[in-house]
Amino acid sequence: MKQMIEEIEVRAREELFINIQPIQAAGRLTPEAMKAIIAYGDGYSTCDWCMAPFRLDKIRMPPINEFHVKLAKFVGMDQARVVPGARRGFQAVVSSLVEKGDSVIVSALAHYTEFLAVENVGGIVKEVPLNEENIVTGENTAQKIEKVKKETGKLPKLIMMDHFDYMFGNEHDIHGIAKVAKEYDVPFLANCAYSLGVMPVNGKEMGADFLVGSGHKSFASPAPSGILATTNEWAEKVFRTTQMVGDLTGRKFGIKEVEMMGCTLMGANLIAMMASFPAVHERVKHWDDEIKKANYFIDEFLKIEGNKVLSEMPRKHTLTKVDTTGSFDKIARTHKRRGFFFSDELKKRRIIGEFAGATRQWKLNTYGLTWDQIKYLAEAFQDIAKKYGMNVA
Repeated sequence: MKQMIEEIEVRAREELFINIQPIQAAGRLTPEAMKAIIAYGDGYSTCDWCMAPFRLDKIRMPPINEFHVKLAKFVGMDQARVVPGARRGFQAVVSSLVEKGDSVIVSALAHYTEFLAVENVGGIVKEVPLNEENIVTGENTAQKIEKVKKETGKLPKLIMMDHFDYMFGNEHDIHGIAKVAKEYDVPFLANCAYSLGVMPVNGKEMGADFLVGSGHKSFASPAPSGILATTNEWAEKVFRTTQMVGDLTGRKFGIKEVEMMGCTLMGANLIAMMASFPAVHERVKHWDDEIKKANYFIDEFLKIEGNKVLSEMPRKHTLTKVDTTGSFDKIARTHKRRGFFFSDELKKRRIIGEFAGATRQWKLNTYGLTWDQIKYLAEAFQDIAKKYGMNVA
């Protein structure tokens, strides 16, 4: 590895290794996005053609306004904005709907940024418990709403629920939860950070009022980037425009959107997302193939005695949480490198992305690997197991 400049190394993980890092797999950039970063890397590059009404999503050259229209259609919603990460999507919705003391329903597996969005406005998080399969159901969500209503005397202001969670990669009862939200007339935000951009997602069909996605997790886009989409019913509220007037100057700021802080994602991040969009639009059609590859690998992985899968089976997502306490961790207990022996063995075989030193419970993601890479990956795990005397079926 050589340095680009002093103290900063060239990053060549994707070129030199098979990377199974759980949050990086679907954020790999397309060649087109790489070119976009170079061409639009200058700070305010997207403002070259910014004319009245001076708002990012209205720019026609490059076709940013057209991209927003296509993006909304792609996710099955009426309007969409690009934001600096899914967390800013959560923040925009929460700050629009929730006030101090209000309750917000989330999953017991909710991402920490959902918590922070609620805390930022003085709201209170109320978690829905998981069932025995580590799934959030509509029934449990309804029970939590009733509990909140009984304790506070009022309904929660918002329900935020993961489509697929970041811990297990499990699919939750998103349609059932949406149905419950409609029955109680509580707005529903679907957190699709691990699904939007890798599999077909339609917000309206899902029953969501708001849909949030991640560019750098699942949309082949650089960080930070994300997506916030909504229906026309809620667009006026979450995309409200500024009404404030300066008391001395009388200044107004036109159609700048308050929750978007005037303009949202700009520069190279936005253009790279646009550049990757055709490939993303196509790749969601092949999600079934990704699931077949994920399940093939897991089947081979489980042939190693002592290996377990903590996520739901068969896999419905390429992100999986595994337990190797009964296999590789047994070796780590007496090895001079402890858990890092496993990382060493994988790296010798040009595989990286597992949590370095972890040999108990850890996560991996096979998204985007070819069948040849998937088979090589499975053989590598079995080869390491055999080297250390483990039984492989």
